[in-house]
Amino acid sequence: MTAAVAMIGPRATLVQFAGWLSAHAPTSTGRRTRARSAQPVLGNLPPARSVLAITSRPGKESVDLGGLLHAFRTSGARVALLCMTRGEASGLNSTSQRLEVLRPSELQLAAGLLGVSSLAVADYPDGELGRYPTLELTERVQRAITEHAPDLILVVDPAVGDADDAEVACAACLAAESAGLPVAARTWPGARSGWRVGLGSEAAAARAVQRSAAAAYASQADGLPEVHRRLNRLGHEEQLRWLQAPKLGPDAPVLVPRPRVPVAS
Repeated sequence: MTAAVAMIGPRATLVQFAGWLSAHAPTSTGRRTRARSAQPVLGNLPPARSVLAITSRPGKESVDLGGLLHAFRTSGARVALLCMTRGEASGLNSTSQRLEVLRPSELQLAAGLLGVSSLAVADYPDGELGRYPTLELTERVQRAITEHAPDLILVVDPAVGDADDAEVACAACLAAESAGLPVAARTWPGARSGWRVGLGSEAAAARAVQRSAAAAYASQADGLPEVHRRLNRLGHEEQLRWLQAPKLGPDAPVLVPRPRVPVAS
């Protein structure tokens, strides 16, 4: 992380960021309402040779993205991870150790279980990404893109995460736009602007690995029962939506998910 830079025009920045969130909001805004239309066709993961996942803090890669990361890895994709903070602001700590020291170590263990081949942890303060200019966060993501040459970026949907997740998604989209890359977000089940993704014939194994990765965070053990309940509700599916859709054209890679027959559980 570079030295803190004073933000210029905070009100203008806030308005611009609010506009970005509005533009990237899902078409259905109520998670508690039941969609009356038919569910989207169950589809495949976007085909990718190299995936760069970007998260706001340790644990997100396991609890939110773990099933997807494992599925990408088993499909043959190389998976890299950039985590923007050390996760020190968590209200949970089942140990006597300092979270800013412990959670990056837990992240390393979890990433190994998920098959992440390259891991980087930035040193921005947890819960305070909004203090930093979007350009600075975008440049950090751009460096990761240059290093890993991904053809797909994966984030947590800003509509379901917290303020730090939204900052990460915004920086990821800006960096991806300049690189000509698509950005997919893991969102809530039933979001109409996305599509359901089956984790395939290895779905049970993917969930088992995801649970093991989440359990690697000994400091967050008190929250593990809720994680298990959430994963049980999801079953063998996830939901993705494009924050930045793939470019169309004769030279663009085809990253539109292909419909497929659901795998029997």
